[in-house]
Amino acid sequence: MNTPPAPVIRPATPDDVAAIASIYAHYVEHSVATFDLTAPDAAWWTAKLADLTAVGWPFLVAEDEGEPAGYAYVAPWRVKPAYRQTVEDTIYLAPGRTGRGIGRALLGALLDAARTAGARQVIAVVADGGDESSVRLHGAFGFVEAGRLRGVGYKHGRWLDTLLLQADLTDG
Repeated sequence: MNTPPAPVIRPATPDDVAAIASIYAHYVEHSVATFDLTAPDAAWWTAKLADLTAVGWPFLVAEDEGEPAGYAYVAPWRVKPAYRQTVEDTIYLAPGRTGRGIGRALLGALLDAARTAGARQVIAVVADGGDESSVRLHGAFGFVEAGRLRGVGYKHGRWLDTLLLQADLTDG
């Protein structure tokens, strides 16, 4: 049995924006993983990448078989200055690329990079739509449930909760 090679985790570049936009658009259209109802275009993603990297937050891509197979970034949790060391993580994998360890590699690298960039706390906002994979992935990195917001999103004909998960990057 051959083990697939580990993905290459690297900083995202403007050349990755089309793939990032495509990956996200899949989740906007076909899932409740995001509460967006319309996928942002490549120009929006270009600006997002530039904004986050300009202030030192990591925006990473997992490259598998020579192409982007997923991406992850952290962004400020809230804009008030006292929150400046608390970030929210975002991670998405391309359709068909789940279950191969790519998410684990990507999230691990993201948390290391966020810690290096000065983050102390990371919040994950996970839609509770019945798929536990994101909760399990975050749990593997020490995220614990910090709360539940009930019925806060309406998508694909149903009301959805979000789980707030939190990881303390000052531990270990």
